[in-house]
Amino acid sequence: MTATTRLPGQKVAVYPGSFDPVTCGHLDIIRRAAKQFDHLIVAVLNNTSKNPLFSVEERKALLAEVTKDLPNVTIDSFRDLLVNFMRSKDAHVIVRGIRSVTDFEYELQMASTNHQLDGEIETIFMMTNPKYSYLSSSIVKEIARFNGNVTDLVPPVVAEALVEKYTDRT
Repeated sequence: MTATTRLPGQKVAVYPGSFDPVTCGHLDIIRRAAKQFDHLIVAVLNNTSKNPLFSVEERKALLAEVTKDLPNVTIDSFRDLLVNFMRSKDAHVIVRGIRSVTDFEYELQMASTNHQLDGEIETIFMMTNPKYSYLSSSIVKEIARFNGNVTDLVPPVVAEALVEKYTDRT
């Protein structure tokens, strides 16, 4: 589904993140959020101040592959303020996953800032499935970098991509 095929009045949400790489925790939030909205845009942040393992295009391709069974999910990217991206997509809800109190403090600050920038935008928090509460992309990359087993942490296509990335770097 593309933005041009959406019908007027549909509830559109955006799940933004770096997704470097997408983990099972991210995918759990995507699947659950997709049930709550007519259209969910998973938006890859193109943060030029960071040095990601995967390019934006690689991250978008991996996300497209692991969400291909979700017809109301599309993958996009942005490099501007999130509220500007939201306006360009006529979206009014930001979805964020929360793993811990530490996440909540940061996310509350971001949600308040986004709401200050655009009062029409709301943020909803989804608690991460407890089995993924410890999981982060950084942890996955660290394990993969040292040839650890990440098969329970990321979808199979992502595990393969990690092996390729770290094999290419040796």
